[in-house]
Amino acid sequence: MISKIKDEVTSLKNLKNEEIGQGAAEYILLFGGVIIIAIVALLIYKSYFTQGKTGLNASSDVNEVRDMINSTSTST
Repeated sequence: MISKIKDEVTSLKNLKNEEIGQGAAEYILLFGGVIIIAIVALLIYKSYFTQGKTGLNASSDVNEVRDMINSTSTST
């Protein structure tokens, strides 16, 4: 009877240790999901990071917005 109780206590202690490992696994899955989302976003917006003949790149877009802001501020 006493040995059975000791076995139950031991199994409960082991269960606690297993739950600690579960938290680490959840963080790994969370970070993996964030990394996948970041990679997908980079693939979608890749044209903003490359210079090409598409006419859609970050430097020209920034210059266009800057020129629009300057033209509205000087006209007022």
